[in-house]
Amino acid sequence: MSEKVITVTEAARNFADCVNRAHYEGTSFVLLKNGVPFARIEPEKESRGNGAALAEALRKYHLPPEEAEAWLRDLEAARAALLPAEDKWKSS
Repeated sequence: MSEKVITVTEAARNFADCVNRAHYEGTSFVLLKNGVPFARIEPEKESRGNGAALAEALRKYHLPPEEAEAWLRDLEAARAALLPAEDKWKSS
């Protein structure tokens, strides 16, 4: 991960580029205001899992049949409890 020092003005003029570079390249930006570090733009450190990552992690483990069945029941209950994502752009 690299770090780049830029002014707040540069960040404002190139905000979308800074955000994209933080996300896709892992670049962190230190923003200077009047020559003094003022703020940072950094990539998200917390990894958010998805179904593929979960499947990959579970391939490493072998559950006895009764534990696998209990796990499947828990998974099905969790799925049933999920609510659809709210469409914030849909007018009521």
